Amino acid sequence: MQNLFNILIPAVLLAVLATLGFGIYALFRGGEFGRSYSNKLMRLRVLLQFIAVLVLCAGMWAKSHFHGW
Repeated sequence: MQNLFNILIPAVLLAVLATLGFGIYALFRGGEFGRSYSNKLMRLRVLLQFIAVLVLCAGMWAKSHFHGW
């Protein structure tokens, strides 16, 4: 169980970081690309942050309940 969270937590945090980076790039690039993608990427970032918080909470819960495993 712990190994799952050792992989899942960095993966979801990396996904948030990548989405944030692409969203900022789209925002500052501007033009049609910026209008088309910056808002969508920032909404995706918020969703990924929500998922990251859920994964972190689940990891903490699992660590406290299955500490002996």
